[in-house]
Amino acid sequence: MAFEFEKPIQELEEKIGELEKYAAKNKLDLTKEISFLEKKVTDKKNEIYNNLTPWQRVEIARYINRPTTLEYIDAMFDDFIEFFGDRVYSDDAAIVGGIATYKGTPVTIIGHQRGRDTKGNIKRNFGMAHPDGYRKALRLMKQADKFNRPVICFIDTKGAYPGRAAEERGQSESIARNLVEMAGLKVPVISVVIGEGGSGGALALGVCNRLLMLENATYSVISPEGAASILFKDASLKEIAAESLKITAGDLRELGIADEVIAEPQGGAHNDKDAVYEALDGVLWKHLGELSQMDRDALMEDRYQKYMDIGVYEEQS
Repeated sequence: MAFEFEKPIQELEEKIGELEKYAAKNKLDLTKEISFLEKKVTDKKNEIYNNLTPWQRVEIARYINRPTTLEYIDAMFDDFIEFFGDRVYSDDAAIVGGIATYKGTPVTIIGHQRGRDTKGNIKRNFGMAHPDGYRKALRLMKQADKFNRPVICFIDTKGAYPGRAAEERGQSESIARNLVEMAGLKVPVISVVIGEGGSGGALALGVCNRLLMLENATYSVISPEGAASILFKDASLKEIAAESLKITAGDLRELGIADEVIAEPQGGAHNDKDAVYEALDGVLWKHLGELSQMDRDALMEDRYQKYMDIGVYEEQS
């Protein structure tokens, strides 16, 4: 158990463990009592996981043990070759990218990469990219366009790094350029939100033909804490802000922003990574197959129309 809202489940499981030890020690048959508690665990899991609040989904999206971009690459793609550097300043480890094959099809893969521990997060800057990272991503996108390779992006970041060094090297310009250039790519572009998709740092890899989201992923212009600080002058009201922002996969599918939601194992992707890889694989292959039937100009027009349709509504009397 990793989260506060899972404590009732944990308490029941601990009781089961205690009963099993007591039964073994005293050579008692407590099968009925244990079965009763196991059913309560199942019922409690269904009650909690089928009614997760937006903030609870944010917590799951941020969980350090969720599978990362490199784990998806290792599980789903073959012959991955990672490329480094933006050819301007440096290599940013918060963005990984390269070429691979996907079921025999050459593809370009780009994604945010966070660490698994303190050392890894320092190396990866907690998945928050500098301008160098977005320029590296853009270099790989242009290369993919030149050689007619589909682009698959994995989004998993709190946002672009907001530090002074990043601003001095043109953070906002690098993100804006990615938005412009991605809009004009004439190859299939599929973006998958696998964790937290925050602000322009996420959108810089998110101008796509198809946006897929894991069930407990989030995608938002600002974090719930940031929104609460601005709207309510109190970051502790983050749960209210999360509800208002409509940042969950279900909300975004309903709004027409996400094209498909990939189911996760009960409790989150970290509980059964192989099941998540398998589920995403089927959805990704389906959408890539559909997009591969379009010619280059049609792909660009499809992407343009996707974003023109966002926010369109009809008034009813």
